[in-house]
Amino acid sequence: MSEFENIPKHKSKNLRNNIIVIALSAILVVMLVLFFIQRREHRSIMKDITAEKDSIQNELTQIVAGYDMLKTENDTINEQLVIAQAKVRDLLIEVEQTKRVSYEKISDYQKQVTTLRGIMRDFVVQIDSLNKRNEQLMAENTQVKEQFKQAEIEKEQLSQEKENLQKNLQRAAQLEARELIAEGLNSRNKETKFANRTAIIRISFVLGKNVTSKRGPKNIYVRIMRPDQLLMTKSPNDLFQFEDLSIPFSAMREVNYEGQDLPVNIFWDNTGETALMVGSYTIDLFADGNNIGTTTIEFK
Repeated sequence: MSEFENIPKHKSKNLRNNIIVIALSAILVVMLVLFFIQRREHRSIMKDITAEKDSIQNELTQIVAGYDMLKTENDTINEQLVIAQAKVRDLLIEVEQTKRVSYEKISDYQKQVTTLRGIMRDFVVQIDSLNKRNEQLMAENTQVKEQFKQAEIEKEQLSQEKENLQKNLQRAAQLEARELIAEGLNSRNKETKFANRTAIIRISFVLGKNVTSKRGPKNIYVRIMRPDQLLMTKSPNDLFQFEDLSIPFSAMREVNYEGQDLPVNIFWDNTGETALMVGSYTIDLFADGNNIGTTTIEFK
């Protein structure tokens, strides 16, 4: 006979009941532990989401305040500012009134905030440009002199920084551009010195012989600085690596360098762009992360 058959029936029944109670208790304890773990994780998630929501509200509040600081006499831009600011306020109200948020909703809000911030930056650039233009038209002679003096100081500082960078970047294998010249060409590819007739700026040079430099394809970058110290560019995505920075360039050409003298032409096509300014333009060449040449061109 088995062990249970030797136990009286009422004791056997009690034993089974006790086993069931213990098993159910263990299950209950496990379920309670899982419940409290899930509850803690849920609270942590909700805390993170709430923090993100507060951050988005703060950013939207700052954007609204930023719009309040934008001033211009241009009626068209003022109307656009009112519409754009209203969109920001509407989104802020929506975020504030939203009680139940999720990661997906937070992500959507963040994308909208990024877009709205970019729109405000565009307004800042437009208004800044208009204000500067108005100041130039209305400025007194003393103000013009002060601006010119400040521009000279900044130019000198840039020249000093450039000189320091060049000293730090001297290497035996550094390429050099000689016979570097820049010419303005009109729509018939004839040389011109007049800014309003220039359709193309041609930068010509010889990439010098260097037996220690790495051979093969090389990107040559050109930076053209206008007389007002603004860089001429086609796209904000036109960037190249210089030291530990990504800086914009005006034009680029890939050449196949074999260690010997290599004549190169690079062109800035001004067709369809705003007419060039009168004054002196500074042109810098870069290759392999180094400044390999500088020249200037004067337009009347």
